[in-house]
Amino acid sequence: MNYPHHVSFKNFLKLERGLSANSIEAYLNDVDKLVQYYEVQHKDFNVKDIKDSDLYGFVTWLSELGMLPNSQARVISGLKSFFGFLLLEGMIETDPSAQLEAPKLSRKLPDVLNIVEINELISAIDASKPEGMRSKAIIEVLYGCGLRVTELITLRISDLHASQGYIKVIGKGNKERIVPIGDTALKFIDIYLSQIRTHQDIKKGNEDYIFLNRLGTQLSRISVFTMIKALANQIGLKKSISPHTFRHSFATHLIEGGADLRAVQEMLGHSSITTTEVYTHLDRDYLKGIITEFHPRT
Repeated sequence: MNYPHHVSFKNFLKLERGLSANSIEAYLNDVDKLVQYYEVQHKDFNVKDIKDSDLYGFVTWLSELGMLPNSQARVISGLKSFFGFLLLEGMIETDPSAQLEAPKLSRKLPDVLNIVEINELISAIDASKPEGMRSKAIIEVLYGCGLRVTELITLRISDLHASQGYIKVIGKGNKERIVPIGDTALKFIDIYLSQIRTHQDIKKGNEDYIFLNRLGTQLSRISVFTMIKALANQIGLKKSISPHTFRHSFATHLIEGGADLRAVQEMLGHSSITTTEVYTHLDRDYLKGIITEFHPRT
């Protein structure tokens, strides 16, 4: 579909913005949708006459058509580029999209295990088998320290500072952080190291890794995933869980208990506090439940 300034906007995106053909097409399609809206409203599409109220009506129309918030945000971004171009070229005097905000994008809340479910998973482990004691130690560390699975399998004996009660973790971007470790996790690590791992034939280059497979080499991510899935099936757990679920549970339970958000951010190794704030959802739900149950005006 061609509209006024279609060609000049396309050239701007290609020559000055240096965008790919696919990106250019996406921007042009965003403006096409606005043109279509004007056609449906039986109005002439004149960029000089477009007001912010027209754009709000357009976004409402998109929503009524069933367009998802993520897609709406994409279109709004394209329109902002279009009107920014028109303003830059002197084709309009004011930008009608300046105050137009994209719909708030909902973040998928992570699955969380409660303490009863975590205890059931740990209790289902057969500790009489060598891999069973390793599994107990793994889950205690995942839940007790909030580690990512990659951080867990790369954890080294030299990173363990038991007497001080912390471990050194190398996270995303090779960033180092210090994470407290509780007595329970330390106890199971000690049992695994002293009673299981010490009897293994450890392959050269793997001597410092805490968690090893039966061949004496570094444990793989898939092994941890498989172990946790098998335990979930064993106890009939309906939730879909992974090693990351224990990290989510660690963070949520700390915040529910009143932990400072920035302290949790530091322990998780999040670069932004916004990432950590997703874990406050259960706390909010709990408070909402209290209001609903006990407040006389609800």
